[in-house]
Amino acid sequence: MIKELIIAMRPKQWYKNLVIFIGIVFSLKLLDLSLWIDVIAAFAVFCVISGCLYIINDIIDVDKDKNHPKKRNRPIASGKLKTRDAWISAIILIIVAFGVSYLINIWFLASAVTFFLLILIYSLFLKQLAIVDMMIISVGFVIRAIAGCLAVGVLVSPWLIICAFLLALFLAIGKRRHELVVLGKNAGNHRKILDGYSTEMLDQMMNITTSALIMSYSIYTFFTGKIYIMVTIPFAFYGLFRYIYMVHAENFGGEPEMLFKDKGMLLSMVLWAVLVIVILYGSSISRFLGVF
Repeated sequence: MIKELIIAMRPKQWYKNLVIFIGIVFSLKLLDLSLWIDVIAAFAVFCVISGCLYIINDIIDVDKDKNHPKKRNRPIASGKLKTRDAWISAIILIIVAFGVSYLINIWFLASAVTFFLLILIYSLFLKQLAIVDMMIISVGFVIRAIAGCLAVGVLVSPWLIICAFLLALFLAIGKRRHELVVLGKNAGNHRKILDGYSTEMLDQMMNITTSALIMSYSIYTFFTGKIYIMVTIPFAFYGLFRYIYMVHAENFGGEPEMLFKDKGMLLSMVLWAVLVIVILYGSSISRFLGVF
């Protein structure tokens, strides 16, 4: 049961919660070790909450998943994990997660509860509304970013919020486009909301979102207080363009986590991250190494 419960919580999707670390990185608090306990605890809380939301979503969609070629193999749809056991486990884990959230601070608890309620409402109702479904997914990433800032008591940058929102929307559009292409005329049978989309419509949305994201990130680099952070712009742009290339040329957008398996995308993300750390913390790292 424990094995099936963990599978139902989809740990492969927990990478999305890494957004929580953005606050501590860009607030120049990364080397403040006293904050790491809180930020790691915050990451763990959102992993548990998002995992429980996946369980609840699978319980809600169990009948549909049984008719899906891949989803029917999920623990709940396949019957390996009983619905009753899934409900009890999810409730207990959510209570524990909220308890840990309270220990971090009350504001972080508020963000965790907001995230839970928003995604729960999404699973029950909002995922049936075209465009709204992608917007809610994007807002979920924004809440994660804000929660990461609240967990360590740093200021929330408005540019951080808009960049997180646009990036999540960019990936969501790519995923919807992938589903349309792969499922074809039967797309609506697997996910009714897909009847409200077309590849042409999603391509236009992706063009608009990409332009807005490029502009927002470029402006953000001017306001970080570290002028050399602009060096990261080409790597960020390459990552976006590489994803668009894969969506169109290789029909790649259905599983955003596959970004970590594409060598070009992985290399650009690693180089971007290294440059960000070196530029933001170069002087601090030099002083630290000088001690030794």
